Amino acid sequence: MLTSQKETISQFTDRRNAEKKLFTAGPASLVAENLYGLMPCFGRGDSQYDEVEERVLAHLRKLTGHGHLARLQGSGSTALEVMITNFSYGKVLVIDTGYYSDRAAKMAEVASACYGEITSVEKINWKLIDNVSGSYDWVIGCYTETSIGLKQDITKLKRMCSKIGAKLMLDATASVGLEDGHELADAISFSSCKGLFGLTGAGFIAFHERPNFCPSSFSLSLNNHLNKMMTGPYHAICSLDYVLEKHSDFRYAVEASKEKFIRDYEDRLVFDPADQPKLCTQVSGRVVSQDPKSILYTPRSLAEGFGVICHLGEVHLGREAVGAINDVLEVQFEISDKK
Repeated sequence: MLTSQKETISQFTDRRNAEKKLFTAGPASLVAENLYGLMPCFGRGDSQYDEVEERVLAHLRKLTGHGHLARLQGSGSTALEVMITNFSYGKVLVIDTGYYSDRAAKMAEVASACYGEITSVEKINWKLIDNVSGSYDWVIGCYTETSIGLKQDITKLKRMCSKIGAKLMLDATASVGLEDGHELADAISFSSCKGLFGLTGAGFIAFHERPNFCPSSFSLSLNNHLNKMMTGPYHAICSLDYVLEKHSDFRYAVEASKEKFIRDYEDRLVFDPADQPKLCTQVSGRVVSQDPKSILYTPRSLAEGFGVICHLGEVHLGREAVGAINDVLEVQFEISDKK
């Protein structure tokens, strides 16, 4: 519903955020800075937009620790498929963590069937990576697997890759902006709307070295995205401009919500502290909310009797966040044994 034109952007975002409580995996709650950056723009001949895009991409290159970055219109899934199709070759090993790693494995299998650069795709459970042997060309993993609320040890993954002679590729959609160490991966993909706190609509691929292969597909060609051969995610990038300037404040809100939830439900946690991502937490029991305006996260694949709560619902509060959003939650049923 439209309101008085005298309503400020901050008042508008406050009102919108009051209409629901998000416990989902992204996008985060709506911050005023998302809207401050919006403007009419175009990808060619618009010097004002060019300045914004270069500023945002430079910030993301610094944030991820990679020298090269491609932006494209679409989801984190789109960016992941472009990355896998262009970079992967030879023997590929996928670290099995759940739904999102399964998605990466399927994309690798499709790329193998279509282009032949990938000769085999294997999977191994994340708990068994110490047992990996042999030789591989690429390892693909999810740094944060939101479907089960798990964070992998990126240093351990990198050591494993060195052991088997492989390069490391990460679906970093749920970790970038929140976790450290992304520079250890040779290539990562992510989106604009989770730990970066922007609006939906932009996918990114960050990498150290350009791939040698270019698929015949127009939309899946990394070169076409680097060369801006199609409409880009202009407004999603604009939404990040002011957000990234205050990123540490918004990240603080995620950490405050996570810390309070951990304290409140310490006896319900499934994973040890070292395996806890900032974005989300898995608990044993059924998660319910006393507030009908709550939007709970329903993972696409999770064992019955467990739940995952995400911690992006108070991002708009910045450093004023204390995790109070968690007070409407309750975890029901008996505690199950830890996995």
